Amino acid sequence: MDPITLGIIVAVGLIVLMAIGTPIAFALGGVSLMALLYDRGLPELTYFGETFFDRIAEFGFVAIPMFILMGAAVASSPTGRDLYRSLDLWMGRLPAGLAVSNIGACSIFAALSGSSPATCAAIGKMGIPEMRTRGYPDGVAAGCIAAGGTLGILIPPSVTMIIYGISTETSIGRLFIAGVVPGFMLAGLFMIWTIIACKLAGGYANPLAVSAEKLKNTVQQNVDSNMKAVVRVLPFLGVVAGILLALYGGVATPSEAAGVGAFLCLMLAILIYRMWQIGPIKLIMRDSLRESVMIMLVIACAEVFAYALSSMFITQTVAAAIADMDVNRWVLMGVINVFLLVAGFFLPPVAVIVMTAPILLPIILAANFDPYWFAVILTINLEIGLITPPVGLNLFIIKGIAPDISLRDILLGSLPYALCMVLAILLLCLFPGIALWLPNLIMG
Repeated sequence: MDPITLGIIVAVGLIVLMAIGTPIAFALGGVSLMALLYDRGLPELTYFGETFFDRIAEFGFVAIPMFILMGAAVASSPTGRDLYRSLDLWMGRLPAGLAVSNIGACSIFAALSGSSPATCAAIGKMGIPEMRTRGYPDGVAAGCIAAGGTLGILIPPSVTMIIYGISTETSIGRLFIAGVVPGFMLAGLFMIWTIIACKLAGGYANPLAVSAEKLKNTVQQNVDSNMKAVVRVLPFLGVVAGILLALYGGVATPSEAAGVGAFLCLMLAILIYRMWQIGPIKLIMRDSLRESVMIMLVIACAEVFAYALSSMFITQTVAAAIADMDVNRWVLMGVINVFLLVAGFFLPPVAVIVMTAPILLPIILAANFDPYWFAVILTINLEIGLITPPVGLNLFIIKGIAPDISLRDILLGSLPYALCMVLAILLLCLFPGIALWLPNLIMG
């Protein structure tokens, strides 16, 4: 059987398994096992086990559970609540100020947690009920949180950037820096659309169903408590800044910086919020373990899947077909973007990166594109998948937070933000310096 036919059968098998609710890791591993048995026979089982364990034994992957622990310590403490209060204090009276402050809170919390689901859940639990109470449309309230949560995989420190760096053997520190300006540019686009959406929905500056005098009194009453919230959040921001400086300055490796950051965030959560009981600490460890195992299992199974495709020459055939396309390099980039977009609709970011980055990198380099710039493009494509069906993880998190908001309203509220991401990709293609200026400035 020729590689293309085999590839189609494998892809259909994977889609069927995911459609019936099989976890991503088990679907990848099961399809890989059946394909290898068909193509190579029982002796191939030896290589299946070796490939599975060898991949996750790399030292660089130590950073992943450490950053996840760091994010869990932040997400399980009231840090998100304090961050939300802090930004609401300063931005609450701007046009659509509460929704805009939610996106700002998502941007900063993304830097603290490095996780899109954690960002979406932590800010959404407070932001969505408050926005609905003040009269914001359900679509805007749900959409701005769902979109803001996606920033967790772009703004550093980002777990997906670590996986991309290991998979492509590129500098993780440089990848982190490359995501800073695009991340905040994307947050800015989200804020602009939020203001426009609020004006289109009601034509009001701030949809708070109280008088201006009452609003003034309410703000004055909350200034003291909100200022205390600012003080409590600052040490966590200091930890993130210290991690990034250590990475960019070459003082520590990603694994070392992640370990120190996890320890400091855990200690800050215990000391600042007095989480002395064993219950909250146990919850942090449980959530960290659960997410770490899930990600590492997906990485291991995705590596086996990539090995199976390579063994059957499917990868090489597809790569050669793309490389042999006699088209302009920007047309080639457009094809790659469509491929990544479709892959992101069905697979989590971790699986897409592990399976596609090593294949696409030689093609990107041959077309004279920068691998760090491409990492940002790839990540934004995967962000779109987080707020679009059929997987759309952030959509389902919002649905869990606000079950009385229909999935249709959540989806319609999120789609304009997906178009903002498409606009961000176009801006990065027109002006690559948005992603490359800061890494070149800091690291040369």
